[in-house]
Amino acid sequence: MRVKEKILIVGAGLSGAVIGRELADAGYRVEIIDQRDHIGGNCHTVRDEATGVMVHIYGPHIFHTDDTEVWDYVNGFQTFMPYKNRVKTTSGGQVYSLPINLHTINQFFGKTFRPDEARAFLEDQGDKTITDPQSFEEQALRFVGRDLYEAFFKGYTQKQWGCSPTELPASILKRLPVRFNYEDNYFFHKYQGMPETGYTEMIERILDHPDIGVTLETSFRRDQTEGFAHVFYSGPLDGYFDYELGRLGYRTLDFERFTYDGDYQGCAVMNYGDVSVPYTRITEHKHFSPWEEHAGSVCYREFSRACEAGDIPYYPIRLVEEKAQLADYVARAEQEAGVTFVGRLGTYRYLDMDVTIREALDTARLYLARRAEETAMSSFLRSPL
Repeated sequence: MRVKEKILIVGAGLSGAVIGRELADAGYRVEIIDQRDHIGGNCHTVRDEATGVMVHIYGPHIFHTDDTEVWDYVNGFQTFMPYKNRVKTTSGGQVYSLPINLHTINQFFGKTFRPDEARAFLEDQGDKTITDPQSFEEQALRFVGRDLYEAFFKGYTQKQWGCSPTELPASILKRLPVRFNYEDNYFFHKYQGMPETGYTEMIERILDHPDIGVTLETSFRRDQTEGFAHVFYSGPLDGYFDYELGRLGYRTLDFERFTYDGDYQGCAVMNYGDVSVPYTRITEHKHFSPWEEHAGSVCYREFSRACEAGDIPYYPIRLVEEKAQLADYVARAEQEAGVTFVGRLGTYRYLDMDVTIREALDTARLYLARRAEETAMSSFLRSPL
């Protein structure tokens, strides 16, 4: 009987779990380590004992995708319930819907525009002297004008990224839509939902395989790779190299948890656009499971700041300095034999969950295809002429 080759996976989040399951199903012995005391990475969910609310410990994760295979994949391990992400924002003492839509425009300006009227109005609001926007601020001023920019984007962006919007690339704002109808679903994707009993249980089921072993509260060291056919590393790219070229820039989040006897804000996510409010948003977690009923509520205020040593990295900054540093780390990573860098941290990119799963599936399948080719070539070379 063939001895199963051993694979080491660093990180028990979505990337590690999906790659691990694909390889285990293909006949490999998979060892997964994670420095935290739980699986799931930042998707980790826990049922609050006092209220019964399913809490997204590291901030809300809303699943949305147009990838049918990925949607079928996650539903194979967990039932996804319908969920629409309808975000609200408080600005200047009033509450508005995001993304900016026809209701937002009419409410903000005290108008009753039809779609074509609103479109023409915003075009007039935009700064036409800006012909080639380079910064976030220039793009916003050209796109929606100063009033909407200062109400909904300027303060929130400054708090989220810790710098002036003049220092951020225009590409960030290009991902934020403006709608000239009353549709307030934040996402456009065909499939949207929430796992009925949480992401952690879904990942537990992905990892439920006799050839997958998981060891928690275990930090990775490069000397641990000996004896493994391959390593899939989903930890911080710079951390793999012991930060020898310095730390890549991230924003991290601090959470201020509080409970409420009743319904605190009537929605899952309330942004705060005013820079005078120190937090970026409040999330009320029972609204992420609208099929459940809970008398009490669990909420989190989110504060964004620069990531320091020992913090959990959330959002890669990827400004000019980080991109140059990243190129040096990528060059080193490409020289690492037998190691594949995966996931949000391993590739230093912000990835939605569906993209993370898609890339994990593709990575595992590519590895299996290459191993099959190597095995076939080896058999050919050993065969008698």
